[in-house]
Amino acid sequence: MAKYDKPGWFRKSVGNAPIALLVKLGFSPAGAHLLAVRGRKSGEWRTTPINPLEHEGGRYLVAPRGETEWVRNMRAAGGGELRLGSKREAIQTMELADDDKPALIRAYLKRWRRETGAFFDNISDDAPDEEYWRVAPDHPTFRITATDA
Repeated sequence: MAKYDKPGWFRKSVGNAPIALLVKLGFSPAGAHLLAVRGRKSGEWRTTPINPLEHEGGRYLVAPRGETEWVRNMRAAGGGELRLGSKREAIQTMELADDDKPALIRAYLKRWRRETGAFFDNISDDAPDEEYWRVAPDHPTFRITATDA
């Protein structure tokens, strides 16, 4: 069974909603964007606040909560949009293999441990690489590429 840490009411209402509003207004707290992906069943746009990671010249989406709805929709759609205020960036994504994730998860946690560390079993900065390899299968990760669309 794929890991999924479903957000509770507090996180959705008190955590994500204000962040989403700020991003819609064009503010980017801690680099946040809205990820917009077409629903795999409805075809409607679905949005969620997300922290894109820039690492060694690439951009990535890491799913701290595991196999979320946005992850399932991204797998089906293969892309979507990153939004910040009125700006829309069409993106394509490619899901990475577990072997390609540990360095990205380490970089992601270095940037956003305070906000998301609990979803990665609170791995410390000085944890051995084996710890990052252990949690990699639980956190879908996508490489972002911009599109012309």
